[in-house]
Amino acid sequence: MRSSRNKVPPSYHVLERISEGSEGFVVIAMDEDVLCKGPLHGGSARPLKGSMKKLKQIVVSLNDGLIFMGGVFSALLLVWAIWRIGYSNSSMEMEAELFVSPKCPDQCISNGNSGSTGSNRVDHGVDEWEKSNENFYNNPEVSYTIGQPIRDWDNMRKLWLDRHPQVKKLTDDGKPRVLMVSGSQSVPCRNPIGDHLLLRFFKNKVDYCRLHGIDIFYNNVLLEEHMTTFWAKIPLVRAAMVAHPEAEWIWWMDSDAAITDMDFVIPWERYRDYNLVVHGWDHLVYENRSWVGLNAGIFLMRNCEWSIEFMERWSMMGPQSPLFVSSGKLLSKVLSDRAFSSSDDQSALVYLLLKEKDKWADRIFIEHKYYLNGYWVGVVGTYENITEKYEAMEKENPMLNKRHAEKMNRDYAEMREHHMRDDKNFYSDNDDIMVKRRRPFVTHFTGCQPCSGDHNKMYKGENCWKGMERALNFADDQVLKNYGFRHDNIESSHVNPIQSF
Repeated sequence: MRSSRNKVPPSYHVLERISEGSEGFVVIAMDEDVLCKGPLHGGSARPLKGSMKKLKQIVVSLNDGLIFMGGVFSALLLVWAIWRIGYSNSSMEMEAELFVSPKCPDQCISNGNSGSTGSNRVDHGVDEWEKSNENFYNNPEVSYTIGQPIRDWDNMRKLWLDRHPQVKKLTDDGKPRVLMVSGSQSVPCRNPIGDHLLLRFFKNKVDYCRLHGIDIFYNNVLLEEHMTTFWAKIPLVRAAMVAHPEAEWIWWMDSDAAITDMDFVIPWERYRDYNLVVHGWDHLVYENRSWVGLNAGIFLMRNCEWSIEFMERWSMMGPQSPLFVSSGKLLSKVLSDRAFSSSDDQSALVYLLLKEKDKWADRIFIEHKYYLNGYWVGVVGTYENITEKYEAMEKENPMLNKRHAEKMNRDYAEMREHHMRDDKNFYSDNDDIMVKRRRPFVTHFTGCQPCSGDHNKMYKGENCWKGMERALNFADDQVLKNYGFRHDNIESSHVNPIQSF
C-alpha cells in the first residue's frame, strides 16, 4: 500500500515522475495557480516549457547530491566498522596477556596465547621449580635459626641462583650483591632523644645503600629470645643468609654506627679469599691478646656454609648456650685486658682467632687500611679539617664539584677517588697516615648507648649526643649536596641552599 505522502491532491498537476522508490512514485507537483495564470485569472498566458526544464534540472541535481552524500556516509560507516573490529580484537589480546581466567589458576601461559604452555612460568610469575622438591625452601630441615646447621648450603645457594638467572649475583657495575642488616630494640627508648637519634642513624644507612645499590633489612625484634644485646645480631645475620641466597655478602652494622664517607666503596676484590671481615689490628689480637684488638660491631660476612658453621660455633658462647657462664670465665682468663666476667660476642671472636686459629683464621680478614669501624672519640673532631682538604681538591679540579644527578654520584665518587691518589694532601705510602687524611668510612659510637642513655662512665653523655649530631650532619651534607643544600655547620640542623658550586 502506498504511503499517503505519495498521493497528489486534486488541485495539483503531476509534472513528471522522477523515480519510483520502495514506497511508490516520487513526484513533483505544484499548485495549478502557480503553474499557469491565463487571462481568465488575471495573468498572461505564457508557455511554461522553459521553467519546467529548469525545475527538472534542479530536481536532478538535488537527487545526485543526495546519492553522493549517501555514498560518503556509507564509506565512513564501513571504515568505522573495520576499525571497531580491529580495536576489539587488540583489546581482547591485551586482556588475555594481563589476566588469566580464574577457572584455570594453574594454567601456564606464554605470550598471552590461550592454551599455550610456557617453559617454566605459571600464571602468577612463580617458577615451576619453586614447587619442586629440588627447592630447599620446601625442605623443613633447612632452618633459619641458630642451633640447626644447614648442610651443603653452598650447593643449595648455587642451585637457587642457577634456577633464577633473572636474579643477578652481581650488581650492574660488577660488584657483589650485598645486604646490609641492622636493628634496634622493639620498645621505645628510655633516653628522651634516643628514638630521634636511632631514626637519624637509620636514615644515614638508607642514604648510603640507595647511593650504592645495596639492599637493607632493619629489624627490631629478637629472633632468639635468649640472645639479647650484642648477641642478637648472630641469629639475625643467620636468618638473613637463608632469606637472601642472592646476596654474596651480609653487612652487619650496629644501630649506633654512622657511615661518614658516602663516596667510599668497600674493596670487595681484596676479600675474594675471605669469608669474614672485621676492623682491627693483627698484633693486638695475636700478640697482645686484647679483647679490643678488633670490633665486632660492624663486620662483613660471606653468605656461605663456612659462615653458617662459624656462627654456630660463635653462638655456643652466647646466653642461649649452657656454656655461657663458663665461657665468660674462660674469656677473662685468656684475654689479658678483659675486666668483666660475662661472655660477649667480641671477646668470643678474639678467643676463636686465638684458640681455634687453624680452623678459622685463614678465612678471617682483619682490616685497618680504612675505617670500617672508626672509634668516634678520635674521629668526630677531625671533620672540619678533612672537609677543607676535600674543598681544596675540588677547587683545583672544578669537575669534581660540578652539579649532577644523584644517580651519577658513583661516577663522580670514582673520579674523586682517582684524584685523591694523585693529591699530596691525601696520598701516603703509610696506611695509618692515609686513613686519617680521608673521610672516615664509618664512625661508631661505641659505649654511648643512644637508646637507653646508659653510656660508659668514661664518656659524658653530652659529648656522645653532640658527637652523633656532628657525624650525622657531616654525612648528611654529602647527600644534601646532590639536592642543592647544606647545613650551616655540622652542629646545626638548619640548612641553606648552596649559592655556588
